[in-house]
Amino acid sequence: MAEKLKIISLGGLNEIGKNMTVYEFGGDIIVVDAGMGFPDDDMYGIDVVIPDFSYLIQNRDKVRGIFLTHGHEDHIGSIPYLLRNVNAPIYATGMTAGLVKLKLEEHRLLDKTKLVTVKAGQTIRAGKFSVEFIHANHSIADAVCFAIRCPVGVCVHTGDFKIDPTPIQGGMMDLGRLGQLGKEGVLALLCDSTNVERPGFARSERSVGASFDALFNGCEQRIIVTTFASNVDRIQQVINVAARYGRKVAVTGRSMENALRVSTELGYMDVPEGVIVDVSHIKSLPKNKVCIITTGSQGETMSALTRMAFSTHRQVEIQAGDRVIISASAIPGNENAVGNVINELCRKDAEVVNERLGALHVSGHACQEELKIIHALVNPKFFIPVHGEQRHLKTHAKLARDMGMDPRNIIISDIGRVIELTPGSIRLNGTVPAGRVFVDGYGVGDVGAVVLRDRRHLAQDGMIVVVLSMSNEDGSLISGPDIITRGFVYVKESEELIEELRRVTLEALDRCSRTHAKDWAAIKAEVKNDLSGFLYKKTKRNPMILPVIMEI
Repeated sequence: MAEKLKIISLGGLNEIGKNMTVYEFGGDIIVVDAGMGFPDDDMYGIDVVIPDFSYLIQNRDKVRGIFLTHGHEDHIGSIPYLLRNVNAPIYATGMTAGLVKLKLEEHRLLDKTKLVTVKAGQTIRAGKFSVEFIHANHSIADAVCFAIRCPVGVCVHTGDFKIDPTPIQGGMMDLGRLGQLGKEGVLALLCDSTNVERPGFARSERSVGASFDALFNGCEQRIIVTTFASNVDRIQQVINVAARYGRKVAVTGRSMENALRVSTELGYMDVPEGVIVDVSHIKSLPKNKVCIITTGSQGETMSALTRMAFSTHRQVEIQAGDRVIISASAIPGNENAVGNVINELCRKDAEVVNERLGALHVSGHACQEELKIIHALVNPKFFIPVHGEQRHLKTHAKLARDMGMDPRNIIISDIGRVIELTPGSIRLNGTVPAGRVFVDGYGVGDVGAVVLRDRRHLAQDGMIVVVLSMSNEDGSLISGPDIITRGFVYVKESEELIEELRRVTLEALDRCSRTHAKDWAAIKAEVKNDLSGFLYKKTKRNPMILPVIMEI
């Protein structure tokens, strides 16, 4: 066969988040997920990180559709930025479509976008591709995996999933359909690797309900619960337990309020009448009749729980004895932020209960035994681990080998690498533009590696500005040098050092006047080099030095 199926990951490999996979065949492209990532600690000022869409923008006329596995930000967060350049229909299940709709309204893109709601079991045609939606379990309602068909063969793309035999709603993952596909013949499996290092099975979401019941039973204090806003089943269990013990529930935090609204409107949550009250009304209720559900399980700076902990929340103030239940595990990198919030809550004499003290959180990702079940059912010819860092991808590849798969049929890829598939072969062949694009306020992509390097430099060592007024006629110094510092030293306590900097600058100017007078660029370079060398010897620090020459 002359034409090959190309699979290109633009995100989600060798990283956690910003998941995005491109399938290309015969002049048609479909995109699976369009997620975002969160910035690292050294990405100063960056709000979110999105994939590089250059390849899709170059081939925008070939894009037949964007297919979404579920509604988490690491799978839908970059959609508004993609749609600015690539206008393609979006296909998603009800809950995912509801969350995407909110995002499109916020970015004023809803009227320009075709958003199609699909049910599990349905198949959508998109050019030479057809995509079957298959029901899966995850920590958000309405998650699906895809069977993607084209003339080369069938690819199963799992998205994020777990096998939950007792889910809160929606029924168990459709393993029967995956087994059926395996018998018919699957060319390639692209499978979630997030939890591949954990042995055994992920616990059922329903097991968390018993933990909540034990914490609510007999508690005479106010109860505050924080969890992921998208985990509708978890929120449903909190509401059910609160209603059982006669507590009113108030919800605070924008993403939590949005999730509650969308899920109740679409029927994914059943809230007993009269249980939900406005957060402004809780002060009039007895403590043992109040439950607050809030955002902030990851210690986010502007989240509702963080604002409560640091006394900046307008309506809720932490009181001594409050029972704060953190029903989430810290995402890698967020441990310090979560720890800071817990410390502040303890300082206010609140009782903090987290997953270390009870079964308050279960993962939404499959562990090793569940992954083995999927591999056995799908029985693919080729395997491509996705969604994870290098250690996850390597561990998942080993798991496939342990199950008898030929190592030559397993490909560990990277973002931007092109995987080519025929009915009998798989190989890496070439690359496309890929990487990270930084969003800073309204700016998308205008902050690059150089700007980030400067921000890191400023954050670590500060800045010195040297202002010189010089004659345009003969290049002589008229006034200055004036030394201005920010983030380097406190000037009033370092007057001696500032005087030495002036002396070094004057010596450099004197030397320049003999060799290259009026060559402003050369003078700036000389001043910068002399000051840099002097400061490193004196302080072992490398502040950013900006000479400014004013011509008079």
